[in-house]
Amino acid sequence: MSATRRQVLGRSGALGASIAFTGSIPELFAGTASAAEPDPQTTRDGGYGPLVPDPEGLLDLPEGFRYRVLSREGDELRSGEGKVPSHCDGMAAFPGRSSGSHRRTHLVRNHENRANAPIRVPAVKGLTYDPMGMGGCTALGLDSRDSVLSERVAIAGTAVNCAGGPTPWHTWLTCEETEDKAGTNGYTKDHGFIFEVDPYEPRRTGAVPLTAMGRFQHEAIAIDPRNGVVYETEDAFEKPFGLFYRFLPKKPLGGIGSLRAGGELQALRVPGVPDLSTVREPGVSFDHIAWVPVPDPLAGQTPVRFQDFGPGGITHAQKLEGCYWGGSSVYFVSSFAKSADGSAADHFGQIWRYDPDRRRLTLVIVFGPGTDVQLPGESPDNITLAPGGGLMVCEDGNGAQHVYGLTRRGEVYPMARNRQALTSAATAADGTPQEPEWGEFAGVTFAPDRRTMYVNCYTPGTTFAVTGPWRH
Repeated sequence: MSATRRQVLGRSGALGASIAFTGSIPELFAGTASAAEPDPQTTRDGGYGPLVPDPEGLLDLPEGFRYRVLSREGDELRSGEGKVPSHCDGMAAFPGRSSGSHRRTHLVRNHENRANAPIRVPAVKGLTYDPMGMGGCTALGLDSRDSVLSERVAIAGTAVNCAGGPTPWHTWLTCEETEDKAGTNGYTKDHGFIFEVDPYEPRRTGAVPLTAMGRFQHEAIAIDPRNGVVYETEDAFEKPFGLFYRFLPKKPLGGIGSLRAGGELQALRVPGVPDLSTVREPGVSFDHIAWVPVPDPLAGQTPVRFQDFGPGGITHAQKLEGCYWGGSSVYFVSSFAKSADGSAADHFGQIWRYDPDRRRLTLVIVFGPGTDVQLPGESPDNITLAPGGGLMVCEDGNGAQHVYGLTRRGEVYPMARNRQALTSAATAADGTPQEPEWGEFAGVTFAPDRRTMYVNCYTPGTTFAVTGPWRH
């Protein structure tokens, strides 16, 4: 099925989505754990109903849903190691030890701290890579009611930890979104690496860079659970934009520490397509995909995306963000592309599917153009499968910021709205009213039993647990 539709949710009284998109939604979920048809009650009106204003001024949710604040920037970590760091970003939930019907959940949360971060990740002996790095991860242990049992540093001394992804052996790969070398911004070591983090016992993984996986502006990863191939996105800020990579480990699916054994890093080449933003029609596929070895993964002299990949060059894309595995394919997100920034074309978001068995790359969804930045449905960033079918997407664009859902029938609906304004509304010099700015959402993920959605507000750093009638 392929269709173009204007997303309007007036039947439920919900906010109308701000975008028109084209795509084949069922393709996204074929063969996944969420492939069963969603409950009609969930998707008949495009979601769970209108957002109800939160009297506390934090998080608007549909009726029947409620939130719990798990952690806030500036509060004391329960470990006593320091304060909850700034800039909560990518996150994953892992199953914990259970006793009877009592579930446990472990969260690992990134902190995308640069050198000027208000609150750094505390440097802890044995868990710190570079004492001058302000970023890292914190780990939370939760009981069956999402009460916080523990909160501690999981890795420190890293920089600009943006997203990452879970491994099949229940660790977290945290990604540095920077290329800064030692001597830059006060750093004493090179940055731009992936680090493995054990959510249960962080000292088992320590703070060891996985250098063979490349040094560049990492965003997210996804692992093929069948053979251990790791797919990586790069969110480069300037042209030439980032690449899409795969890493072939020497010890695939080897468990904790196995990625330190090294492997080969390769970059995606779509023959005749130097910039993915030029592909506009969902359903378009490319079957002659090439994977080209990266000449210098450590980028000793030249950033990877600038390196010489030989005849045919390499394929770039602006704002490569979320990356996840579903069924037998890996999906990755281009949050937006702007010709004003140097992209070859404009869009408000793409979702791509790469099928390694067929060596086929397909454009699944295109978002755009935006019509009202106060409504949900542009600039997809972190993304995850939803319990009732479809996707939950963190919005990282202009105006109001939402977690929005995308059903397999192709409906965009609001799930949550950030009420924490970073700046107040103002008036431009020409008298034009300006909207206030809100902090983006990040790190959306679900508990292993799918009963709770966890999500971060980036600024001020806040981690929420959202419960409600997910399956009704």
